[in-house]
Amino acid sequence: MNYTLIGFLVYLILVLVVGFITYRINKSHHDFFLAGRKLNPWVVAFSERASGESAWLLLGLPGAAYAMGFIEVWTALGCILGIAFYWFVIAKSLREESERSDAITLPHFFAQKLGKGKNAIRITATLIIVFFFVFYLAAQFNGAGKVLNVTFNIPTRWGIVIGALVIVFYTMMGGFIAVAWTDFIQGFLMIGTLIVLPVVGIIEITSTGDTLNASLESMNPDFVSPVGGATGWAAVSVVLGGLSWFFGYMGQPHLLTRFMSIRNVSKIRISRRIAISWAIPAFAGAMIIGLVGLSIFGAEHFPDIEQIMPALATKLLPAWLAGIFISAAVAAMMSTADSQLLVITSSVIEDFYHRTLGKDVTERRLLYLSRIITIAVGAFAFIVAETSEKLIFGLVSYAWSGLGASFGPALLLLLKWDGTTWKGVLAGMITGSVVTIIWSEIEILDAAISVRFVSFVMAFLAIVVASLVTKEKN
Repeated sequence: MNYTLIGFLVYLILVLVVGFITYRINKSHHDFFLAGRKLNPWVVAFSERASGESAWLLLGLPGAAYAMGFIEVWTALGCILGIAFYWFVIAKSLREESERSDAITLPHFFAQKLGKGKNAIRITATLIIVFFFVFYLAAQFNGAGKVLNVTFNIPTRWGIVIGALVIVFYTMMGGFIAVAWTDFIQGFLMIGTLIVLPVVGIIEITSTGDTLNASLESMNPDFVSPVGGATGWAAVSVVLGGLSWFFGYMGQPHLLTRFMSIRNVSKIRISRRIAISWAIPAFAGAMIIGLVGLSIFGAEHFPDIEQIMPALATKLLPAWLAGIFISAAVAAMMSTADSQLLVITSSVIEDFYHRTLGKDVTERRLLYLSRIITIAVGAFAFIVAETSEKLIFGLVSYAWSGLGASFGPALLLLLKWDGTTWKGVLAGMITGSVVTIIWSEIEILDAAISVRFVSFVMAFLAIVVASLVTKEKN
């Protein structure tokens, strides 16, 4: 009996059941996109964390650590700092002001807060969201393909198909409520994997009389160096590149909507403690999984480095437990993909169709159109996943930079600086997107200074300069 397969199938059935149960709860497109701002702090915290870290955390980061060694500690640290910063600085203000303006999407919040240039803001923001989220969504579908290929020898293409169909189905059925509650389940699965698997791996290594550090150093001393053996500016670039993941958190619409959905602003503090307590062991565990895999399998074992986590689980754990933990990798992918699907759909329906075009239709009609767009976007992302040759880490990094730079500086300044103008925000969104696209294509520039850092800083400056100029004219 294949206990791994049984564990995986039980998980899939569970999330589909959630989709069916929550189908009838959605009475309006406000329910479909934001759960009526009625979620409890535990669900919000686990949903934010599960949505935030995707297949990237269980496949991409372990794969990077497997390939590069301890150098990826800066990536983990940058992410943890980013999570803490936006929970402390952004969450409460966004929850309060989004309710005040009755905004259920980030573009609509920008438009309402600024008052002027609403259509330009909504259209630009929607185009940016659709463009970058398709790459992000494709990374999650790729994650499903890789996990199912390693675990069950299902061809990667069919693994992508299975993952895409399940995600699109329960997101279309249950909307934000289904997404949040499945994220709650998925968050527990993910953190369990990221704690137990590294511990089992360390025990396996020490049982041979070796240590993780000594094992890696014997293969290559650069594996245990926090800068990979680099010196001078190259070492600075390594540190800055890893820490630059910090900047992206402020501009991820699928995470920011979690702050907008909590039942009461006073509950933000509870959610914040839960989220940060989740993040620290999760990122440490993802790093250790890659390093343990490097120690056990060797540096040349995997042609696809992002298969290290399911391979390690299959090797070290009983079949039934491996099935549960491998489900966590699919859970990570699903918890982000469903949120991204919802954000794209909400931007197209709420910001473009309903607000910009001014289509005044019934709530039932908006709900129906939301489900149709969800299916269409999922199909397009599947095509990108099927045809792209980039690793999950690369796809996520690209989308993370584009979204973080386009929306992060705009949101931060809009909440904290009264001098921000609509033309400044528009300039910042365009600058963040364009710099990300161009800088990412010039390899020598991205190697010298991370696009995640450059695009954020340039977008920030663009908003400040444009706001000062346009405010003076006013």
